[in-house]
Amino acid sequence: MAEADRQLHDQTRQPTRAGRKVAIVTGAGSGIGRACARKLLANGYAVVLVGRRAQPLETLEAEALAAGQEALAAPCDVADAAAVDALFESVRARFGRLDLLFNNAGRNAPAVDIDELPVEDWRAVVDVNLTGVFLCTRAAFGLMKRQQPMGGRIINNGSISAHAPRPFSIAYTATKHAITGLTKSVSLDGRRYDIACGQIDIGNAATEMTGRMARGVPQANGEIAVEPLMDVELVADAVLHMAQLPLAANVQFMTIMATKMPFVGRG
Repeated sequence: MAEADRQLHDQTRQPTRAGRKVAIVTGAGSGIGRACARKLLANGYAVVLVGRRAQPLETLEAEALAAGQEALAAPCDVADAAAVDALFESVRARFGRLDLLFNNAGRNAPAVDIDELPVEDWRAVVDVNLTGVFLCTRAAFGLMKRQQPMGGRIINNGSISAHAPRPFSIAYTATKHAITGLTKSVSLDGRRYDIACGQIDIGNAATEMTGRMARGVPQANGEIAVEPLMDVELVADAVLHMAQLPLAANVQFMTIMATKMPFVGRG
């Protein structure tokens, strides 16, 4: 966090352009997070790039700055409460407000039967996928309700696993089901503060993590099958649509998926 604080407080940077909205994207170093961060940057947002690894965040920051966009690399472990609080305080000090939080960071556990899953792997998934979302949402909620003008938007990456599991995915599936409850609670509690909260459930976006689907993955009937993928840019377009709505409107839940993936029906 010392490096993130240094960057966010660096007074040699140009001030945020008047009227530019400020977004935080977690898990911004790769995959869906990187695509969504790029989309927000291209559409005029100042974007704080959050992730565990500094190098890909700094690469994306440099790319954005070269294009005349405003991005700040902010390495942070979203499961660390003190680090998250420091991150959001740095954002408040640097920008004065926060308009959008995209809770995208996540991790998985080994694909094994529940009795073979080490407790420490379970806790690691819960720490990032659920507690990390809670910590970031908690900090964003507090900032959004106190800033002037009040309000903002929080978008949670739920996943198709918020609806139906894949084989051997108990930790990931349990946390993604929990995100749905968190989304509903924040959506309800945020009303009085003009804080909108929605969830995007994504199925088979083509990223580094889903490359294995092109080779074949386990199905509910025990078979191994290749699954179709969709362009990750379509996910970024969907997140941008949710983000750009006025706060008087909200996409509560959106499912975007490869049309022919084995989700709808008796898989």
